[in-house]
Amino acid sequence: MKATVLVLAVALALIAGYTDWRNRRIPNWLTVPGFLIGVSVNALAGGWPGLKTSLLGAGLGLLLLLPFVFLRSLGAGDWKLAGALGAFVGWQVLADLLMGSVFVAGVMALGLVIYKRRFKQTLGNIGRLLGSMVTFHMPAPEVSLDNPQSLKVPYGVALALTTVVFGILRIWGA
Repeated sequence: MKATVLVLAVALALIAGYTDWRNRRIPNWLTVPGFLIGVSVNALAGGWPGLKTSLLGAGLGLLLLLPFVFLRSLGAGDWKLAGALGAFVGWQVLADLLMGSVFVAGVMALGLVIYKRRFKQTLGNIGRLLGSMVTFHMPAPEVSLDNPQSLKVPYGVALALTTVVFGILRIWGA
C-alpha cells in the first residue's frame, strides 16, 4: 500500500471518528467523497489492479456490514465509512480493520455497560439480537438504535481508532 493512500485513509478515519464522537453521526459529505477519492487514488497509483483492489475493498465493507444496518444495530454512516475506508485500503486490509474495530467496539461497549451498570439488561438484548439474526426477523424495537434508552457505542470511533493504530504500525514497519 502506498504511503499517500495510507495517510489519506487515516485522515478520513480521524475526521469520521471525531464527527461520530461529537455528533453521533458520520455525514455523507465525508463518506461519499472519501469513497471517490479512495477509488481514484488507487486507480491512479495502481492502474487496473489498484482500481480492482479498491472496489473489492469498498464492496467488502458495504456487504459485510449491511445486515447490521438492516437490523438497526449499526448506523448508515458507519456502514458508508467502512466502504470508503475499503476503497482506500483494499479488501485484505479492510478485513483486518473490521476485525480489530469489532474488538475495540466491544471493549468500548463493555466499559459503557459497566459504567452505566446495565450488564443484565445488555445480556438479554444481545440474546434478542442474536435470535433475530438466526430467525431472519427484525429485532424488538427496544434493542435497535431507534430506542433512546439504549446504550450506543460510536462504531465510527472504534473503526477510526483501529485505522490509526494500523497506520502507525504500518509506518513503523510492523
